Amino acid sequence: MGSEFITRRSLVTGAAALGGMALIGEGVTGLVRPAVAAGGLRPTRTMRGGSNNYRPNAPLVDRLGSGFHVHGTVRQAGGGEPLSNVRIQIWAATTRGGEREPSNHGSVMTAADGSFVLEMDQIVPNFGQPHAHLAYDDGRFETVFLRPVMGSASDTSVRADFVLAPV
Repeated sequence: MGSEFITRRSLVTGAAALGGMALIGEGVTGLVRPAVAAGGLRPTRTMRGGSNNYRPNAPLVDRLGSGFHVHGTVRQAGGGEPLSNVRIQIWAATTRGGEREPSNHGSVMTAADGSFVLEMDQIVPNFGQPHAHLAYDDGRFETVFLRPVMGSASDTSVRADFVLAPV
């Protein structure tokens, strides 16, 4: 036929190809933004359901049982510097009982590299999902509640990372 014209199919196919190329690497159009914004790391947003059964000022503990580890890191928004001596509260439904059980609530402090870990009894499904709750709420930074869901009830750890924004 020799005549060139744009069909709806060629337009959609071309747009999909351009979108796919934008997702790979830097992007052709410059419309795709990297995870790190121009101002640095973006702060972690509070997760829905993260504050359920929260207790302010949960005591500092060495552990809440054994066999399961809740761990992660805490960094400052922007430059991503690790934050030491930051209090992270952790609670979950475990083999000891539900999220309201006092022995399932505790706080830990972050190390010099911003890391934290708490050993506790095995987390069990609550409302069908095995999950933990973590919170930062000590006032230097914006409050954040996280509720990471485990892939399986047989997992023996869960990770949650915080990027905190100063208030």
